[in-house]
Amino acid sequence: MRWEQVVQTARSIAALQEPDGGVPWPEGHVDAWNHVECLMAMSVAGLTEPVRRGYDWLARTQRADGSWPMKLVGGRAAEHGGESNHAAYVAVGVWHELLVTGDAGFARGMWPVVRAALDFVVGLQTTRGEIVWERTASGEPAGYALLTGCASIHQGLRCGVLLGERLGDPQPDWELAADRLGHVLAAHPEAFADKSRFSMDWYYPILGGAVRGAAARARLAEEWDTFVVPGLGIRCVSDQPWVTGAESCELVLALDAVGDRERALRLFADMQHLRHEDGSYWTGWQFVNGRHFPHERSAYTAAAVVLAADALDGHTPAGGVFRDAGGYATDRPTAGCGCSHAGSRA
Repeated sequence: MRWEQVVQTARSIAALQEPDGGVPWPEGHVDAWNHVECLMAMSVAGLTEPVRRGYDWLARTQRADGSWPMKLVGGRAAEHGGESNHAAYVAVGVWHELLVTGDAGFARGMWPVVRAALDFVVGLQTTRGEIVWERTASGEPAGYALLTGCASIHQGLRCGVLLGERLGDPQPDWELAADRLGHVLAAHPEAFADKSRFSMDWYYPILGGAVRGAAARARLAEEWDTFVVPGLGIRCVSDQPWVTGAESCELVLALDAVGDRERALRLFADMQHLRHEDGSYWTGWQFVNGRHFPHERSAYTAAAVVLAADALDGHTPAGGVFRDAGGYATDRPTAGCGCSHAGSRA
């Protein structure tokens, strides 16, 4: 993409930002994960003012336990549970913003928010090492973990560790939690609820940095023909003729992270049919009916496009933030993981 196209797409996100700083889904709610992704994309394009308003929104809406409500509408909770992957992604966003801008003052100002968020996340880790997906409104931890969510959390913990080291406040407990989580992601598929029909469960362990090298190449080969539709992008779910822009661009980022630049560039080009003339992106395309589905253009899709463009072209110093999530040992079983009896998809 030309740089002016990247900026145009980022501006399409800024146009959707609400007066209080939140960046909503098309149906109107805000969640912390997608909100942070949108801030990261706007930062790539140098849109500092809306980005900082977005981080102010995060600081204002964070709860005392370090979490955010699953959904907020008009700044008020619409769904009250707190998702672990939502909280963890704030660390990715703040680290990304520091890489883009070099603004240590901003990072120090957001550090209490990040610390509370990741402490909330680590508090949901099981003895085996996975992190359950939510703490309910009544304060109870969920009974299961999600593979995609935990893969994203792995990146969040790694970014939080780097941020703490940069700010002179190291967090060894987060590093240990990331090591344990990375091992479970790489070696223990039985730790997670079965969501294998979703493409995200296929590539997210690579995107989040827990699976790299030969294991990543094998994982990509295993389901490539299931999810990739040549010329269009990738399916959101294996059993529907529906490609989606956000998932396609996240796979671009995963491919770039393992050095598969040729396929990353091809896939990025393939999904450009979803681009609207104003720089925004349709969420998806139902290729049997020949219609956009759902009939919406989403900020989170535009954000994934901008982040993929930055990774491929190196517009900013943060272009490698997904590449850098990997490279950590995942062969460190713990007393609770039961490795001698566990299978491995990686």
